[in-house]
Amino acid sequence: MTESKEAIDVAIIGGGVVGLSAACTVAGRGHQTCVIEREQRFGLGGSTHNSGVIHAGIYYPTDSLKATLCVEGNERLYSFCRKHDIPHNRCGKLIVTDSNNLATLEALVTLGRTNGVKHLELVDRAFIRKREPYVEAVAALWSPSTGIVEAESLIRILTKEATSQDVALLPSTQLKGGADSDDVLEVRTGHETIMARTVVNAGGLYADEVSAAFGGNPFTIYPVRGDYAELIADANNLIRGLVYPLPDASGHGLGVHATRTTWGTVTLGPTARYQSQKDDYESHRDSLEHFHKAACRFLPSLKIDQLKPGGSGIRARSAPADAAFSDFRIGRDSQVPRLIHAAGIDSPGLTAALAIAERIADLVDTTLT
Repeated sequence: MTESKEAIDVAIIGGGVVGLSAACTVAGRGHQTCVIEREQRFGLGGSTHNSGVIHAGIYYPTDSLKATLCVEGNERLYSFCRKHDIPHNRCGKLIVTDSNNLATLEALVTLGRTNGVKHLELVDRAFIRKREPYVEAVAALWSPSTGIVEAESLIRILTKEATSQDVALLPSTQLKGGADSDDVLEVRTGHETIMARTVVNAGGLYADEVSAAFGGNPFTIYPVRGDYAELIADANNLIRGLVYPLPDASGHGLGVHATRTTWGTVTLGPTARYQSQKDDYESHRDSLEHFHKAACRFLPSLKIDQLKPGGSGIRARSAPADAAFSDFRIGRDSQVPRLIHAAGIDSPGLTAALAIAERIADLVDTTLT
C-alpha cells in the first residue's frame, strides 16, 4: 500500500451517474478531483439498471429535494444529451386512469404544476387513443416534458468528460476505511491511501457504509429491488412511448409502467420490493403473470405469451418500507464537515444528476474556501 503525500481537493466515492456528474462539475470549477469506484466499470449499479426515464417532477412533495432537483435537472439533461449526441427522446408520458380515480389524477396535476412542471394537461380517451391506440383508459395526465435516455451512453459521455477535465478515474478500487485527520480526510483503499481536503459520498447502495467509514452521522440505505419484463419483438407495436398507471398507494414506486426504449424495445416495470441484500438481483423474481396482470389494466390486448423476463435493478432508498416518502440526502455531514453526502439517490436520480452535481459543487466550494 502507498500513500499520496499531498492532498487532492476532492475524492468522490462512487462512479455512478451522480458521482461522475459531480466529478465533471467540481473539476470544471478548478478542483483537483478523483473518482473511486468499486466495480470494474463506471455506472454498473442503479445508474444503468433502471427505466431510463427523464422525469418531469410530478410526483414528489413540493419543496422536497426530489421535486426541486428533478425539475431543474430535466432540462439540464435534455441539453446535455443534445450537446453530446446521447440517444434520447422527449416522447412525453401518459399517466392513465379509469373513472374511479379521476380525483387522484387531478390532484397529481395540481401537485406537478405546484412543483413547477410546465405544460401538464388532463386529456380524454380520444387523446389517449391517438397517441397510444392499444391503451384503454378514461382519462390521463399528459406530460410532454417526460422522455427517455440511453443511460449507458450517458455514463460513457460523462466518463469521457471527466477524463477530459483531468479527473483521476479509479475503477476496481474499493474503499477499505477512512479517517478524519486534521484538515484532510484519509481515503484508504486496497491500493493506496489518498489524502483529500473534501470527500463526496456518492456510494449508492453503500453510501451508509461510506459514511460509517469516516465516522459520519449514521444513516441507513434500504435496498429496494425492482424487476422488469419485456415485450417480445412481435408485440413492441403495442406501446409507442411511456404509459404509467397512477403511482402505487404505498409510495414505494410509480407502478408497473410501459417504457419504449431508445433502441425500440418495450419494458414493463419496475416492481418494488424491500430486501436485505444489496447485491441480490435474482432471487424471488416477480412472475410474468404479475406483470401481465398489472399491464392489462391499461393494455388489455396484451397476452402473457407476449412477455419475457427482463432485467432487474436495486434502488438505494433513504427511508424504510413504512415511510410515506423517501427524499434524497444531500448535504455536509454534521459530524465530519469535510464529508459531503449525496445519498439515497433513487428515482428521479438519473434525471436530477446534473442538478445534484451543481449542489455538490457549491458545497465543495464552500468547504474548500
